[in-house]
Amino acid sequence: MPRLDRPETAVEDADEAVGAGLDSLDTPTGERRESRGKRFLRGFVPPVVFLVLLVALWQALWAAAFWPEAMLPAPLAVWDELVGITVDGEIFEFVWTSVHRAALGFLIGVVIGTPLGLLVAKVRVVRAAVGPFLTGLQSLPSVAWVPAAILWFGLNDASIYFVVLLGSVPSIANGLVAGIDQIPPILPRVGQVMGANRLSSARHILLPAALPGFLAGLKQGWAFSWRSLMAAELIALSPALGKGLGAYLHEGSSFNSMEAVMSAIFLILLVGIGIELIVFRPLERSVLRARGLTASL
Repeated sequence: MPRLDRPETAVEDADEAVGAGLDSLDTPTGERRESRGKRFLRGFVPPVVFLVLLVALWQALWAAAFWPEAMLPAPLAVWDELVGITVDGEIFEFVWTSVHRAALGFLIGVVIGTPLGLLVAKVRVVRAAVGPFLTGLQSLPSVAWVPAAILWFGLNDASIYFVVLLGSVPSIANGLVAGIDQIPPILPRVGQVMGANRLSSARHILLPAALPGFLAGLKQGWAFSWRSLMAAELIALSPALGKGLGAYLHEGSSFNSMEAVMSAIFLILLVGIGIELIVFRPLERSVLRARGLTASL
């Protein structure tokens, strides 16, 4: 005679089956089937193929001689320029001068923009007073601040960092505000019920819950920091400031050297791509993976 399960056991088995089914739905299946090597190739090969096609098109346009050599040099000429500044060691000075300025200015922008974003997001009076100005500053080209910064601070690092901060802080603060606005209202209420004060709620509830939007704001803040720095280095020129990528670009333009101009543009683009791939892409992957949002990875 078959054994009859007790009702409690049947209910527990059903709950376990439902839980296992929900877990399997939450678990992304693509990551299990795809190895690290395939993921690397999927992320590495398409940009390389696009770069090769771009250089081939460039070579074809140069060979067709639609423009004079001074306007469109050959890819090999730009490569020789890059090799020359690499052998001389100048490339390391250019990149280091610009990258460490942008990184330091961005970190200061994070320190300023994070509490500012919290205030704008949670205090209505502050949002009404400061919010429109943050949006306006975000849309204002950073190059407009360079002449004023030079007059206020002189040709020194303070003027450059001032321009970088005005480029990064609004984007960081607005990104955090957008992230907090998308938090379900029940989460802050749960924190209040559990006795969390404003500081604990901001640290343990608001910032973690708003992290995807905040990360988008950080990425945009870095982009604006980098753009602002290039604008400042193009205009604020002084031996005391050293020679960054912006100064190298200005020097190439002053000497009508299209090879140097395109080399500088390539290095500026390369740094931007490198920071995205080395810093922000892994952060974005870890944040999305922790929330089960791996469909776009």
